[in-house]
Amino acid sequence: MFSILYSAGVQGIDAYLVTVESHLEGGLPAFATVGLPEGAVRESKERVLAAIKNSGYAFPGRRITVNLAPADIRKEGTAFDLPMAVGLLTAIGVVRSTEFKKYVIIGELALDGTVRPIKGALSIAGLGKQNGIEGVILPAENAKEAAMAQGLDVYPMTSLRQIVQFLNREITCVPYIIDISTVFSTTIEYDIDFLDVKGQEHAKRAIEIAAAGGHNIIMVGPPGSGKTMLARRLATILPEMTLEEALSTTRVHSVAGLLGSHQALVVYRPFRSPHHSISDAGLIGGGHIPKPGEVSLAHNGVLFLDELAEFKRNVLELLRQPMEDGLVTIARAAVSLTFPARFMLVSAMNPCPCGYATDPNKTCNCSPTQIQKYMMRISGPLLDRIDIHIEVPAVNYKDLIAPSNGEASAEIRKRVKSARERQLERFKNRKKVFTNAAMSTKDIKKHCVIDYHGQELLKTAITRLGLSARAYDRILKVSRTIADIEGSEKILPEFISEAIQYRSLDRNYWQ
Repeated sequence: MFSILYSAGVQGIDAYLVTVESHLEGGLPAFATVGLPEGAVRESKERVLAAIKNSGYAFPGRRITVNLAPADIRKEGTAFDLPMAVGLLTAIGVVRSTEFKKYVIIGELALDGTVRPIKGALSIAGLGKQNGIEGVILPAENAKEAAMAQGLDVYPMTSLRQIVQFLNREITCVPYIIDISTVFSTTIEYDIDFLDVKGQEHAKRAIEIAAAGGHNIIMVGPPGSGKTMLARRLATILPEMTLEEALSTTRVHSVAGLLGSHQALVVYRPFRSPHHSISDAGLIGGGHIPKPGEVSLAHNGVLFLDELAEFKRNVLELLRQPMEDGLVTIARAAVSLTFPARFMLVSAMNPCPCGYATDPNKTCNCSPTQIQKYMMRISGPLLDRIDIHIEVPAVNYKDLIAPSNGEASAEIRKRVKSARERQLERFKNRKKVFTNAAMSTKDIKKHCVIDYHGQELLKTAITRLGLSARAYDRILKVSRTIADIEGSEKILPEFISEAIQYRSLDRNYWQ
């Protein structure tokens, strides 16, 4: 007895079609799963056996072989439980229909036959659409997510018995339909606001520029100066995600198992803040079968690294590729996977080991050598990839007791959104370039033209500060963003002057 049906697996954030072949023959009872199954897949035979019996069906006491093709790709996860059970029931004649071959079947089985949610449902639904599959049968908790793929029928199921009855046409199930416009138009509200920040007008301005141009930023200041407070409020002034951004972000969170129960879409821009003890695999991604790391979970959002100098140097150096390319490639002997990682890096650190080198109210006991060693924990190439460096001074008592008179996040977001719209129009014919921060050398030459006075100003800054060629490009990019915020097509000298101020770490101000 033999049956064949279709399921799917996930590698990275991309899905691939899996053919589930079930073969039964005489002999001593045995259950073998082949096709490079990992631990969870090998264990599925126990869940399948119990689920079939507890759903009221007789488990065949025969020699069983289940093949997951293609057999040269490692299979992992619990999503193959359901197709394996349905395949066996088909082989013994319990499932009589042959129309199920037009479906992709995925799901984890509990021992009592109920269906549990799986990871990567959105990617799998998109795969089914690309391969001419008419529908997908999956756990009810994943229905909203899978329905976002559009173009195929989504059948949410709660138990193995319900699926058998559906395939045998004993019951009728209506495909799950979701209104994307309704989900995507959800009003985004934050519990935090820039109104909460007292003083720090210079830092607020730098944060706005970073948000408007997608620039990486580092804040240096003593403990309690508000660096973390500012970083956490950056997400509140970023423009709302587009549908394409929301879908790509949702795919990453789905394969990582971070999508909430019955959640259809990630509509908030991610804000990830890993601890400084994180490993290289935790930050970049990895493992025996690579999984997305924090840089990918921050895709289309913000990656905040607090206490930057406390991170392991080798971990920080791994940030250089995703900061430049917007993606992470993880190579293993058996497979090489690429994860998206287009994020804004926001980092914060103290100016010295004790933290009080720039605090006018507290004494710093660190020697110049200690301070230099502390700052050298951040490599020059990494700093060059950070567009904006700012000092965040300690907040004085006058600002603390003063009533909030700054701008709300909603007002700042309007200017940021307007600047981003200018950039989208500017780069409408460019692939993978959406903000000023992503401009190539060719784009800089075209869109960052400066006059004689601006050139002289830059020449003086480069000569006196000893800036690198990459820092020169960063200044031009930030100047372009400042011009966009101000609604100017030309990059004026005052914009360049302000951009130069945002290279404080190049001026060695702590010495």
